[in-house]
Amino acid sequence: MRMRISEEIAAFASVFRENGYQLYLVGGAVRDYLLGKENHDADFTTDAEPREVKSLFRRTIDTGIKHGTVTVRFRGRQYEVTTFRTEGEYRDSRHPESVHFVRSLEEDLKRRDFTINAFAASLPDGRIIDLHDGMKDLRRKTIRAIGDPEERFSEDALRMMRAARFSSQLGFRIARDTEKAMSDLHATISRVSEERIKEELWKLIDGRDPAAGLEAMRRTGIMDTLLPELSACCGFEQGGMHSEDLYEHLLLALSAACERKYPLQVKLAALFHDIGKRETRAPGNDRKWTFHRHDEVSADITDRIFRRLKTSNDEREEVCHLIRCHMFSYTPDWTDSAVRRFINRVGLGNIDPLFQLRLCDIAATKGQKGNPSALFAFAARINEELRKENALTLRDLRIDGRRLKEIGIAPGPAMGRILAALLDEVIEDPDRNSAEYLEKEALSLARSLGQ
Repeated sequence: MRMRISEEIAAFASVFRENGYQLYLVGGAVRDYLLGKENHDADFTTDAEPREVKSLFRRTIDTGIKHGTVTVRFRGRQYEVTTFRTEGEYRDSRHPESVHFVRSLEEDLKRRDFTINAFAASLPDGRIIDLHDGMKDLRRKTIRAIGDPEERFSEDALRMMRAARFSSQLGFRIARDTEKAMSDLHATISRVSEERIKEELWKLIDGRDPAAGLEAMRRTGIMDTLLPELSACCGFEQGGMHSEDLYEHLLLALSAACERKYPLQVKLAALFHDIGKRETRAPGNDRKWTFHRHDEVSADITDRIFRRLKTSNDEREEVCHLIRCHMFSYTPDWTDSAVRRFINRVGLGNIDPLFQLRLCDIAATKGQKGNPSALFAFAARINEELRKENALTLRDLRIDGRRLKEIGIAPGPAMGRILAALLDEVIEDPDRNSAEYLEKEALSLARSLGQ
């Protein structure tokens, strides 16, 4: 079997061949070609050592020269090339003690993680090489470690997360012996950096079947180590309209976001949106439970999880804000000013993802059809307010801090309170958004604050 090779890559490979070296395309690019999937990440391996690769091209970057990786700039493109290598003992489940360059493709492929990632395509002819029965596992839709799975996971514990991630992304099952090794070694995942964990977890959550990947984490104990807050939701009774337990509800909400192809921040919010129910459950009427303030507690727990995983501040704040706001309750008797206050509180850019999260929450309630008609009616009200172009934020006011300073109001906390009060008035009555009225009102407020 041969892989179709582009003219650009064929020309790149010819430089190696003409100088007596081998070059292969390896890993996910070959796997995805065999699966008929698009893949724009091309990884190359060669028998040429880094210094030899550098001698072949005018422009190179020492991307990971210690581990044999050089980035080559060729005809306006960049190609990452790694020398065939074997790795020494792993003492921390993360980094090899040493790396040895070899001239054998067979030795290089032995060190890779799973059979479905150990394909190579020789260049420039595209002949596919399968030394570990990867084709069989592709047909069986199976994720299987190369050789001894315990040895593979002892080399790099992150490979256990990668197995769960591929289960989500490809819809494949994990082979029994591979999953057993994950269970036996799950505690070693704690040695892996939070940044690497987060990268794999986010890819898993953004996959085609994230519930399958998360279930693999739960079954093997990895979830207990990395996401104990989520693992603790398993078997937790919600009662009321919920026939599913809390863990199942969260996975169903995530699956709904996946089916609808919602953005990653909505998927993340869906997975954690009710995680605070365990801490807020209290007896209610008619043998039902109440979960007062569970939206706020869920946001606080999610904040802790995201900080632990060292996500960006923007991502953490956006997801937590969606969770904190997801329990809004609209009724048709809301006034126009109430709708405007909602837009101001949530933020215009968060309206769509918040409504998407709410739809996922509705879809994840087992045994309930869930009628989103009230949600759609609320969306229509919001769109009508936006069409009117009334003031919704401080930027929309016909007065600003510079003007307040000009009329004698000093910058500082008091000015901030004055602007907030003016915005509140204008949201209540849009006709008050005139420079003349706001200046008079600002001076009056300043006097009351002792300015």
